[in-house]
Amino acid sequence: MSRIGKKPILIPDKVKLSLVGSQITVQGGKGKLTHFLHPSVELRIEGGVVSIIKKIEDKKTDALQGLTRSLVANMVTGVHAGFQRNLEVNGIGYRASVSGNVLALSLGYSHPVNFDLPDGISATVDKSNTITLSGIDKELLGRTAATIRQLRSPEPYKGKGIKYAEEHIQRKAGKTGTK
Repeated sequence: MSRIGKKPILIPDKVKLSLVGSQITVQGGKGKLTHFLHPSVELRIEGGVVSIIKKIEDKKTDALQGLTRSLVANMVTGVHAGFQRNLEVNGIGYRASVSGNVLALSLGYSHPVNFDLPDGISATVDKSNTITLSGIDKELLGRTAATIRQLRSPEPYKGKGIKYAEEHIQRKAGKTGTK
């Protein structure tokens, strides 16, 4: 039984939630998100609270109830407040800049790397080494941050590369010369 799936979702005042068939639409001040529900679960909207109800009692449906509750809660939070993800660019000569919808990165390669940001994701760069990604779709934001991080993953000796702001890179000791 899913403990997360049983928790109700409180809907803020400026957020509108509608259900047509199995498609849920959440609309707020920052934008609009849609999602299709699995046939094993249903959504019940009562007042300012949303509940996820299982149609079948089995282990798979328990997991789907928790997943659906998390997805709907993330949609409500996204259209109301939005999400942010911070990345740090570490290394001598490593830089980042944003022009329009393109993130330009200098990552020690012989050429600059231009990354096109997907629709719904915006980026800002502070001090040429901190990238702040923001958007309303948590899944798309996380996937975009992971793709940018893969352009130059941090290496364990000097820590050069792109890492999440909260990530800690476990450092290795370099070679020692013996005679």
